[in-house]
Amino acid sequence: MSLRINDTAPNFTADSTEGQINLHEWIGDGYAVLFSHPKDFTPVCTTEFGAVARLAGEFEKRNTKVMGVSVDSVEEHHKWKKDIEAFADAPASFPIIDDTSLNVAKLFDMLPAEAYLPDGRTAADSATVRTVYIIGPDKKIRLMMTYPMSVGRNFGEIIRALDAVKATDAGPIATPADWQPGKDVVVGLSLDDDAARAKFGEIDVKFPYLRLTKDPNA
Repeated sequence: MSLRINDTAPNFTADSTEGQINLHEWIGDGYAVLFSHPKDFTPVCTTEFGAVARLAGEFEKRNTKVMGVSVDSVEEHHKWKKDIEAFADAPASFPIIDDTSLNVAKLFDMLPAEAYLPDGRTAADSATVRTVYIIGPDKKIRLMMTYPMSVGRNFGEIIRALDAVKATDAGPIATPADWQPGKDVVVGLSLDDDAARAKFGEIDVKFPYLRLTKDPNA
């Protein structure tokens, strides 16, 4: 069955560059970003892991852990980390999961159940392992973004989406297009106008179904 938003993230235990990890225990009471890759020593993925290394402080101040998944071994990951850190000029201090078994890729519906790693394989053999997941403290999937091999991920957008997920988890609001923290938010439809004013103060009624208010988390 395909994973959907608000499904519980499949739990797994796997070896990683930081030792054996159980996903749900590792997440703990914060948020997590799981970003997956089809192979070590590939150009786009190296730039992406480098971007995550440079953003470590941004994730930390959001009480969010990051984990990389690549369908290669821990031994290969440790070798690749040297390139990542050299490119990023920053330590890659987050765990990278060994998914040579394809267990994680299949649990998260990135590869079909019958997929395997052929001899002499290239990244194209596991190209669909290019998804980002944001997972909440309740271990439910809040967001999924899947990218093709040729398109590098925008981690500024991933940070922005994480901020939006956390903001909407905190109250009956939604975020409009292109929202940034501190900008106006959409009042949840679960509140009528009187309840919205009681909770948020002033509201800007564009349409009966579209009402804006100041970001309560600003």
